[in-house]
Amino acid sequence: MSKRQILKITQEEVTRTFSTGEWAGKYPPILTVVQAAELLSVPKATIYQWNSEGKLTGCVQRVGKHLRFFRDRLILKSMNKGI
Repeated sequence: MSKRQILKITQEEVTRTFSTGEWAGKYPPILTVVQAAELLSVPKATIYQWNSEGKLTGCVQRVGKHLRFFRDRLILKSMNKGI
């Protein structure tokens, strides 16, 4: 039985991916719930659930009644640590 490899990405890889081109315009450094859900390919409800469960700590900030996500932190957390 083989061990499952865990994908680890670096901050440099994230920065390079979002520095130019379509992804740079579509996913700015600070994301809305809709953008975060689209980026991770999950429903908005999943983003709200993960946030209420504390799984997005360090990636999200409440601004008034809205949630805003730090794109790079969200990607690193989801890809390196799992949500």
